[in-house]
Amino acid sequence: MERYRVKPKSSIDPSQWDPNDRSAFDGGKKKGRKALLALNERLEMLQELLYAENRHKVLVVLQAMDTGGKDGTIRHVFEGVNPQGVRVANFKVPTPKELAHDYLWRVHQQTPAQGEIVIFNRSHYEDVLVVRVHELVTAERWGRRYDHINQFERMLVDEGTTILKFFLHIDLDEQKERLQARLDEPHKRWKFNRGDLKERQLWPAYMEAYEDVLSKTSTAYAPWYIVPANRKWYRNLVVATVLVETLEGLGMSYPESEENLDDVEIE
Repeated sequence: MERYRVKPKSSIDPSQWDPNDRSAFDGGKKKGRKALLALNERLEMLQELLYAENRHKVLVVLQAMDTGGKDGTIRHVFEGVNPQGVRVANFKVPTPKELAHDYLWRVHQQTPAQGEIVIFNRSHYEDVLVVRVHELVTAERWGRRYDHINQFERMLVDEGTTILKFFLHIDLDEQKERLQARLDEPHKRWKFNRGDLKERQLWPAYMEAYEDVLSKTSTAYAPWYIVPANRKWYRNLVVATVLVETLEGLGMSYPESEENLDDVEIE
């Protein structure tokens, strides 16, 4: 998965990354889905171990353009995990109370505790993406936030959090198909929002904003992965593989049991 990891201090142009790439898996959709099931089983075991050991914290950040597949990734990659140890945090338009604080205030409250995996469905990066594109604050103000975010994530890592950040990369044509599907399929129509069409017109501005995000905030301690996401099965496979490999690298073990349990009889 190193091919999708953004190296620190590298200059990234999302348009140069192929959203149709499938080079990390030698097989098609059917084999890919089968491989994902095996990863689901492995992830379920590792998440149970993480929860039992109660020592590590894992933060998964998902960012994408509209229809990029954040919800689908959560649904398919985390299928079968114990909900006691996995939580999803959504970051929508800030409330008046949240706006009265600094922009990281609401984010810090949602970070994982020991033994927990937390998935950010959108994240603190909205404050250098949406805020920038829609000019909600001055360029000077949002320009300072890259350093804020790097330091914030550095602090989380220093306190025991493992951070994985995924940019689910689709292209304009794929977005058009997915938006059209929301209109055409009755069970998906509830997802359609006219505002998505206005946001679609801002695609170049968002790509420019993502270029800075990926270039300035992918660090050795909190890396970004650019995930080819035009094909949903491949997107899921990449995210699940990175997550499983990362958890396996934590060197986790189950806590020691009480002594002399071999003589215990249940009457």
